Amino acid sequence: MTPRSIALLSAALIAAACAPGQPPGEPGLAQSLREAPPGAAPGTCWGKQVTPAVVETVTEQVLLHPASYTIEGQPLKAAVYRTETRQAILREREVTWFETPCPRARTPDFIASLQRALKVRGFYQGPVNGVMDARTRAAVQAYQAPRGLATGVLSLESARDLGLVAVENPRAG
Repeated sequence: MTPRSIALLSAALIAAACAPGQPPGEPGLAQSLREAPPGAAPGTCWGKQVTPAVVETVTEQVLLHPASYTIEGQPLKAAVYRTETRQAILREREVTWFETPCPRARTPDFIASLQRALKVRGFYQGPVNGVMDARTRAAVQAYQAPRGLATGVLSLESARDLGLVAVENPRAG
């Protein structure tokens, strides 16, 4: 293969891996899914954020036999210890489900509106191009993090807060 064909193949593989709507491995392990949490309404779309457990390795010296001394205080026998190592869970693994706009709604026009809404609020600095790229996901993550959702997958609640999705009227229906 020529260097040019290798470069073209590499670019095609990178483009395929970073296709719009497919967030590459995000920190926080959030993803937009076809599955839904138990009891979810049919036809709704969901994302899931998994926060890994925080585990600490604890090593302790456990006294098996104490030291012994003569009446005068001279050591007869040294203390005997055993080293014990164990895992301690400092924080349990957490799974957070959140509703997302469905893929059919995430059109280039929708993404462009999202980019404009984030730009006006100071979260997005890139071009308004209608592509859900790394910059857009980073801006979504920065917008949602103070709301308790540290992911670049747009939640339905954030979409409503940004004015991108209609808010349901509780008196209607």
